[in-house]
Amino acid sequence: MFKIIENTKIWFTLSLLIIAIGMGFWIVKGLNYGIDFAGGTVLQIDLKHPVKTEEVMQIREIASKYANDAQVSTVDNTGVVIRSSVLSEDQGNKIEQLKKDVSDKYNVDIKTWTTETVGPSIGNELKQKAVLSLFTASAAILIYVALRFELKSGVAAVLAMLHDVLITLSVYSILRIPVNSSFIAAILTVIGYSINDTIVIFDRIRENMKTMRNVSYEELADVSLTQTMSRSINTGMSTLFTITAVYFIGVSSVKELALPLIVGIISGCYSSIFIATPIWVMWKNHDKKNKDVVRANA
Repeated sequence: MFKIIENTKIWFTLSLLIIAIGMGFWIVKGLNYGIDFAGGTVLQIDLKHPVKTEEVMQIREIASKYANDAQVSTVDNTGVVIRSSVLSEDQGNKIEQLKKDVSDKYNVDIKTWTTETVGPSIGNELKQKAVLSLFTASAAILIYVALRFELKSGVAAVLAMLHDVLITLSVYSILRIPVNSSFIAAILTVIGYSINDTIVIFDRIRENMKTMRNVSYEELADVSLTQTMSRSINTGMSTLFTITAVYFIGVSSVKELALPLIVGIISGCYSSIFIATPIWVMWKNHDKKNKDVVRANA
């Protein structure tokens, strides 16, 4: 039997350390918002032939002359997309010169470029909707788990879920990875994945409570975690292998979705075992202690 609960302080300290460092970076430098949130310009051109890796690098080099944050990716095999939060409508000369340089190099008509500008107001609206989505998901999960198990389980599950969000945000803040709409989609996916793992553990705890009536909550949790550990690890690893392969093989737009999924899946597997269950045990022990005090004073 694994002794998970007795090392609760270690698990909590490890998570708090990562989150504290990430929040420190966030406060000092802020998040590196992508075009979806910060606003900017998206340029797209069809080169009329399959785009090679060296061509992407050459276009990125050209684009960096006009925007130091330019991101270049491929789309539909023959298309190239340039994204930059630096370029905006009031920098039309730079945009046109960038189009001309790329068009001349690859002998394409400059008129075939498509240009899309994302304003800061749209970015702020996306931020608000992202926060609203997170709170809505948290509330729905809390209600569901509370009804299926108990309120303590629901609160523990939501805290573990928020732990995953903060860990992912911390990694993005520390590594200065752009936060865009793909990140939000990945976060909501991670929330669903994490809560599923947590529910499996709580379900096993509920089953064991029927046959292990005279044991402590620590032992009950350790036995339940030991019984579900292989399932949690196997599920997490199989999913992680797939997403990691997608990240290394996929195109840029797919990598933007895969990276937060990788971080979130690792964090979700960790939080289900080392965060949610210990919180539940601490709360149950606190209630038990209060009841014992009441009985002693009666």
